[in-house]
Amino acid sequence: MPAYVFGALDDELSEYSSARAVVLPLPYDGTTSYKTGTREGPAAIVAASGALELFDEELHYSPSTAGIATLAPVEPDARGPKETIAAIARAVARPLADGKFTVAIGGEHTISIGCLRAQRDLNPELHVLQIDAHADLRDSYQGSPYSHACVMRRALEDFPIVQVGLRSLSAEEHELIEKRDLRPFSMNIIRANPNWMNEVIDRLGQKVYLTIDLDGLDPSVCPGVGTPEPGGLGWYELIGLLRRVFSARDVVGADIVECLPLPGQNVTEFTAAKLVYKLFAYQFAPRLSPEG
Repeated sequence: MPAYVFGALDDELSEYSSARAVVLPLPYDGTTSYKTGTREGPAAIVAASGALELFDEELHYSPSTAGIATLAPVEPDARGPKETIAAIARAVARPLADGKFTVAIGGEHTISIGCLRAQRDLNPELHVLQIDAHADLRDSYQGSPYSHACVMRRALEDFPIVQVGLRSLSAEEHELIEKRDLRPFSMNIIRANPNWMNEVIDRLGQKVYLTIDLDGLDPSVCPGVGTPEPGGLGWYELIGLLRRVFSARDVVGADIVECLPLPGQNVTEFTAAKLVYKLFAYQFAPRLSPEG
């Protein structure tokens, strides 16, 4: 068995040629503005995944039987985020061309720009569903349009977006949200609207890309993130939404970002690994209904 394999799967289940799913580690945190260390996230997630039960108790199914290949990490380009994004786009394009359902694991949120650029030509009608505490809609931050704080502004240049879990944003971002009528599902709206999941689905097109910042979850669930914000989604709220999205729409890829391993605990990386595996469960389960 290779040393760096999601789920500690044996060769038969982790062979790229036969795998239907791919995990792509992207250890980049070059524009981090608060806590650094998310470059260590992908390796920690893969390591934690070795402790997962491969049978999904919710769906009574083992997603590993679809085959999950783990690609080599894409090393950051020392020239900067623009070049790193280009390298990520090239790396994501390969499994997409081979028909693999690809989940990238970060690293900071900037990596999503490269993932989306790889999707752009294949899926021009894509909608992006963002799970996040932060709007990430600044046009530039600290002098860079490729900052983690700008990722959804770059996404908005190519795709419609639907934002879920927001509870922190700047005045500049609020003005853009109002101007573009983005109508995010902030935590205040989620708490007041029991129908919010159905409304999220209604706003999405048929093809969907998921970008999940772990700080969208409450810090009690995921404490190890670059910029934790109180009052986030619970685990069952998140997977309840994801199950409905996979049931109703064609999810073409995903990324999970901002895992920052904390000394002395492995809560966040294990939660992230379980979330990656849950995405594969929802993607490949033989029969998936909106609710259990």
